[in-house]
Amino acid sequence: MKMIELKNVSKWYGPVQVLNDCSTSIDKGEVVVICGPSGSGKSTLIKTINALEPIQKGEIFVNGQAVHDPKTDLPKLRSHVGMVFQNFELFPHLSVTDNLTLAQIKVLGRKPDEAKTLGLKYLDRVGLMAHKDKFPGQLSGGQQQRVAIARALSMDPIAMLFDEPTSALDPEMVGEVLDCMMGLANDGMTMMVVTHEMGFAKKVGSRVIFMDVGGRILEDCSKTEFFGHPENRQARTKDFLNKILQH
Repeated sequence: MKMIELKNVSKWYGPVQVLNDCSTSIDKGEVVVICGPSGSGKSTLIKTINALEPIQKGEIFVNGQAVHDPKTDLPKLRSHVGMVFQNFELFPHLSVTDNLTLAQIKVLGRKPDEAKTLGLKYLDRVGLMAHKDKFPGQLSGGQQQRVAIARALSMDPIAMLFDEPTSALDPEMVGEVLDCMMGLANDGMTMMVVTHEMGFAKKVGSRVIFMDVGGRILEDCSKTEFFGHPENRQARTKDFLNKILQH
């Protein structure tokens, strides 16, 4: 079953085209890694899926719902699509527990007790139960990102979108966040991940999408094809892989 589908999606910022006729689909339970050079539209692409970035052309469906349709209830749709950003986006003035429960209560209408039970269940799952009463500023970057993942999970998402979730972290904290994401993938969560972490792509990804400057999708293939058969890749992709894999 197709969980996410993009058909001929294009987007402009003024005269600059940032997405160029992008089409792909993600099946339920797939983990798709989106990579490519800076400025190739990776983050923009992922943000169009829950309409954080509007599109000018094309169609986007999430679980059969038309994201591009003006009649679609976007807040409701967004509540089902977990989004984890580069910079954690936690509320600094709220405790970890309150960060986990606020959206559940406000958006999903859950009772505070139910929201807290669920939030703490996911906090435990990301290994941070001991920090439930702390404030974000008392946590490391890696811990804050894991709280952000727990917060997204407590909304019962049908899919999770990750926009460079480790790029703002100290190198030694990257592993704990990737381990957390690996656990989600193993549990069958549908995921789209914008990342430069090729080790994660090799280990966990089912597919790799490679984008190039100008917002084009140049490659969309299995990870085995992407990493194992460079001779079948386009010249631009080979160049990218050579640069990042030789280090």
